[in-house]
Amino acid sequence: MLKEEVLLINEELEGERLDACIAEQFEYLSRSMVQTLLADGQITIDGKIHKASYRVKEGEEIRVRIPAPQEVNITAQDIPLEIVYQDKDIVIINKPQGMVVHPAHGNWDNTLVNALLFHIKDLSGINGELRPGIVHRLDKDTSGLLMVAKNDQSHRHLAQQIKEHSFNREYFALVHGNISEKLGVIEAPIGRSKTDRKKMAVDKDGKPAISEYQVLERFRNYTLVKVKLLTGRTHQIRVHFAYINHPVVGDPLYGPAKKHFDLNGQALHACLLGFIHPSTGQYMEFTADLPVHMQKIIEQLEK
Repeated sequence: MLKEEVLLINEELEGERLDACIAEQFEYLSRSMVQTLLADGQITIDGKIHKASYRVKEGEEIRVRIPAPQEVNITAQDIPLEIVYQDKDIVIINKPQGMVVHPAHGNWDNTLVNALLFHIKDLSGINGELRPGIVHRLDKDTSGLLMVAKNDQSHRHLAQQIKEHSFNREYFALVHGNISEKLGVIEAPIGRSKTDRKKMAVDKDGKPAISEYQVLERFRNYTLVKVKLLTGRTHQIRVHFAYINHPVVGDPLYGPAKKHFDLNGQALHACLLGFIHPSTGQYMEFTADLPVHMQKIIEQLEK
């Protein structure tokens, strides 16, 4: 008895080796298990078998057939969710800081997916049972607006918008130091760090990455900015602002080792989502104010 997981390759995953991509996205599968599945022809891309070294491309659909003993049971949990909007096709969630988006090895409970399974009747099946409905992700400690698809047609429509960069995403970020200019653009390619696989880095061989920013308020040693993503690389804002020597406050990966403001993660909030509705064809836009933990820091700095 086999079960099947489906993974739709997005912009963030493009260019990864097939074996590394599968092991990273399905963390309960060991590297050796992935190699075995590849050798047995149990992993296909758009219906075709490829070598482990194949570089995946955006828009491809990977199917992974996994022996039954590897099955996981993702349970619905009555975890409070701030649902900003919902209709028959989509759900907009305002995710709190500290919530993991989907289950993974060692972290099967208390994720956004566990909560979605309890609160939402229908979720798209693309990306398999570990990521039902998840069109894009936010880091655990990044708060804010996140899109969820309730059916496969909507999922593919929204994923295409992300691929075409017509999906509007803006963030509030509190960064170290004073940024002198009112407006700016950071254009620097991003790739996987060659020294730490958990991190991304600006790399001339990486994928193009562009972040536009606007300074909202300056403090003695900090700056509050609004950032618009023109591309969607992993950790893009965190990597870009560390690159210009203004790392995001509280960032455990790219910022100073010293803890600031008792934050349990980066002061980064997805404040705007704009997209074309998959059924109506109308442009929709949602906003979310600064979360309480960031408001308190701003009030403290203003004093």
